[in-house]
Amino acid sequence: MRRTLFSEEHAIYRDAVRRFVEREVVPHQERWREAGTVDREAWRKAGDAGLLCPWLPEEHGGPGGSFLHSVVVMEELARVYESGFATALHSDIIVPYIHSYGSKAQKARWLPGCASGEVVTAIGMTEPGTGSDLANIQTRARRDGDHWVLDGSKTFISNGLLCDLCIVAAKTEEQPEDPHRAISLFLVPASTPGFVKGRKLAKMGMASQDTAELFFEDCRIPADHLLGAEGAGFMMLMQKLAPERLVVAITAQAAAEQVLTDTIAYTKQREAFGRPISKFQNTRFVLAGCATEVEVGRAFLDRLITEHMAGQMLIKECSMAKLWHSEMLGRVTDACLQLFGGYGYMLEYPVTRAFMDARVQRIYAGTSEIMKVIIAKQLGL
Repeated sequence: MRRTLFSEEHAIYRDAVRRFVEREVVPHQERWREAGTVDREAWRKAGDAGLLCPWLPEEHGGPGGSFLHSVVVMEELARVYESGFATALHSDIIVPYIHSYGSKAQKARWLPGCASGEVVTAIGMTEPGTGSDLANIQTRARRDGDHWVLDGSKTFISNGLLCDLCIVAAKTEEQPEDPHRAISLFLVPASTPGFVKGRKLAKMGMASQDTAELFFEDCRIPADHLLGAEGAGFMMLMQKLAPERLVVAITAQAAAEQVLTDTIAYTKQREAFGRPISKFQNTRFVLAGCATEVEVGRAFLDRLITEHMAGQMLIKECSMAKLWHSEMLGRVTDACLQLFGGYGYMLEYPVTRAFMDARVQRIYAGTSEIMKVIIAKQLGL
């Protein structure tokens, strides 16, 4: 179906983003995967090209676009199977915390660098013993005069080694009556003494994304590095998790579309028993099923993006999208990989990497099981 989200201006922007990706991303992907990280220079170039925080107003150093420009960037990176250059995490998940809850001084200090690529961000929520249960985090922040002192650890942190600034969730009460009101968020520069970047974690997929452990050992930050109000951290996290899940759905949908496109092309040129495998009924049935799922997913997602752009708070719908699109991506990549036969098991083929990258979509930003819990609650169950 014809998409109606984008204007001619967005088409021009997409062309510019595509040229940037072909020039500054594709030639380096293999090296990035081997290194387990994206070049820092790529972030600065992306900022110069207007790919970072494209929705950020010009008064804060941004390009002054909209979330639709971010959607374009996500889709164009998915088109080349680049899962490690975490621009969406930075631009559309982390930086919005500063834009929404930061003080005037915090915005002036950090937002221009976030848009230019001089400041790469990470967010520290997950801990070794705590995943979806944010109220149970063990990282502590105690007030000491004009400073906060952080102690604790975080794990599975994307951009963990590259980051210049990390938003850290920590408890500011020792024995709170309501653990949800004991969580606060802090802006912690990576240069802060006591902020220790640990080992880079070896993962199944997303090979070029640096994912690390972070440690805070008597980490002292000025009192004005508190983001928002003390004790409001859980509320802020809940408000921003819905858009985060929308971002996951967008990347999952775009990835599924590209895998399907490339698989259709492959089956038309790959021959078995004297004819292209696209001529076999099984191949046609598999691809017809995948195409139907992708088309249905696109219709729902574009409507959801439209509602999000209109300012709707879509907790249930974003949870549904995160659940369905991440699961759909798993089904599509698995089915498509099978059609590649033995080549589908070779890392030189993008479908293989896409299959490995797809698995985590059902885990981060809230597992599929947590999405079902949220949806059930929204249904009054």
